[in-house]
Formats: sequence, structure tokens, C-alpha cells
Amino acid sequence: MHIEQLQLKNYRNYAQLDIRFDDKVNVIIGENAQGKTNMMEAIYVLAFTKSHRTSKEKELIMWDKEYAKIEGRITKRTQTFPLEVVVSTKGKKAKLNHLEQRRLSDYIGALNVVMFAPEDLTLVKGAPRIRRRFIDMELGQIQPRYIYHLAQYQKVLKQRNHLLKQMQRRNSTDMTMLQVLTDQLIEHAATLLERRFIFLEMLREWASPIHRGISRELETLEIKYNSTIEVSEEANKEKIETIYLNKFHEMKDKEIDRGTTLIGPHRDDLVFYVNGKDVQTYGSQGQQRTTALSVKLAEIELIYKEVGEYPILLLDDVLSELDDFRQSHLLNTIQGKVQTFVSTTSVDGINHETLRKAEMFHVESGKIDT
Repeated sequence: MHIEQLQLKNYRNYAQLDIRFDDKVNVIIGENAQGKTNMMEAIYVLAFTKSHRTSKEKELIMWDKEYAKIEGRITKRTQTFPLEVVVSTKGKKAKLNHLEQRRLSDYIGALNVVMFAPEDLTLVKGAPRIRRRFIDMELGQIQPRYIYHLAQYQKVLKQRNHLLKQMQRRNSTDMTMLQVLTDQLIEHAATLLERRFIFLEMLREWASPIHRGISRELETLEIKYNSTIEVSEEANKEKIETIYLNKFHEMKDKEIDRGTTLIGPHRDDLVFYVNGKDVQTYGSQGQQRTTALSVKLAEIELIYKEVGEYPILLLDDVLSELDDFRQSHLLNTIQGKVQTFVSTTSVDGINHETLRKAEMFHVESGKIDT
């Protein structure tokens, strides 16, 4: 899988761009605030229809313009097809092979992307929402139907929280409606949790041996799912639904008192252990970075196993954050098999065959020279 061509119009600081890429490694070089990360973000948006940097989509549109357009020509297996995402002041449209897709679940997965940026180093030590987002974005790529259940869950959760807030303020006593919303929430929550457990098992399969390699066989990585309910990872959807039902019944008075939903996938977390110790709390910065790198490299192999092709890898200003050994391990892993985009202010000090053979692009003020 690779991007042959990328076209941007009114996207951030790119008024117009039409560029073709090498199917192996492409290095985007430039000073800060010139457009390196904007190009990486554009590829990410082409895959997911949303940015990894901001939830305010109007920020993607060039100042004083009404819309931004991203177009990409993708080769996947033996097919080549166009993708298009248009973000405007009126909303967002995504087209696959010239046909507008009304549901995200029908679009996401056409282009598989793994992003590794400095903020991903906070995957281990950052807030739980960062790890939940990681699960949701990666699982959504290999199982687009997951995106549908996630959207429905969030919709019902918002309605349920609104009702609980009213009940907290004594503006409502509608227990029947609360039970209806609880039943709807449980249906989607059980699906999300069941699929997260399956994803986590696949992630462990790849991340643990990768971590052993990077740590020179000195460390063992474990990844555990921290749920708001007591449930086995082997439980099926029906069993999970029963556990949720009982737990929501138990928590009903407390939720009304607090005015919010206290259990569910939106409050779950991942915990990483190295040699039996919680890396977030007790790990060194080096151990935290090794764990994050191991998980990112595991993503690549996981997607390959599920989809049958390697995803596109975006390394946004991250090489400079890794020491020589971790740099080499990363570049050796991707060499020759993954189309990779590397953004950096300079390739000086990065002595690796992968970059010596790369296609170089220089960006300045939203314009690119090869």
C-alpha cells in the first residue's frame, strides 16, 4: 500500500500542492512552521477524515478561504484509486473512488496509516484518553464497523449524561428513560469492549517480542486492559452485557448523585508493565520510549496481518527524539517494506542506509522543492 500522489488546496499554509512520492521512503526537510507537519497531518486526515492535532476542523482551512481539499491517489494490492476529503465551513465530505461516503465506517480503512509523532511518546505516561484514542483509531482501521459502534456509544452516552444531570438537579425523575438509555449504551459498550479485548491480544502478540529486541532481551513487556467492570478478556458479548447490566444497576444512585455515567469504555485504560512494574509510574524515560516505540512498531505488523498489506508510516519529527539505537531499530524494521514519510529539520546525525536511499523534499513557506 502506498500513496502515489498527494494534492492539497487551501490546506493550512498550502495554497496549492501537487506532489508525487517514492513508494519506499520520503523525507520532508524544513525549518519549523514551514509546513512539514501540515503535510503529514494531511495524509493522516486523508486516512481518518480527522486531524491528530486538533478537533477544530476550521483550523485545517487556509485563512480567509471557505474550504480545504485533500486528494490522494492510492495503490492497494493491485488497485489504484482516488481518495478525497473536503473540509468546509459547512461540514466535511469524504469520497472513495469518486463516490461520497455518508458513513465514516464506509470510508475509514481504505488507507491504513500509522502515525508516530513526539506526542505519541506520551502514549505511556499521558492521560488515559490518549490510550483510549489510540485503541479507537487503530481498531477502527482494521474493523471499520467499530467506528459505527463507537459513534453510537458516544451519542447515547451524551443523552444519558444529560438525563443524569437533570435527575441530579431534580428536574427529572424519568427512570424509564434512564433504563432505555442504559440498555442502548450497554449494547454498544459490550461490542466495543469485546473488540478491544481481541485487538489487545493481537497487539500483545507483536509488541512483546519487539520490546524484547529493542531492550536487548533485558525487559519483558506486558499490556493489561483496565476496565471499569470486573470482566474476563475471554468473555463474549452476552456475558459482558450481563456484567454491565448488573454494574449499572448497582451504580444507579451514585450516577444520579454525580450527574454522569461512571462506568463504560469511555473510562477504561491500558496499563503497560515492564518486568512487572507499571512503566507510567516507575519506568525511566528510556523505558517509556521503548514501550511507545514497541507499540507503534507492533501496529504496523498487526495491520499487515489483518489487512494483508503494510500501512503507510508517518514519522513526524520523531527521529530526533530517539537515541541512535532506537533510531536504528525503527529504520531497520521498516526498511524496504513500508512506505514511510519522515519529517525533520535536518538529516545530519542520522546515519542510516534507509535515509541515504530516500527521496528528499525541501519545504519552505508551504512550497516544496525536490
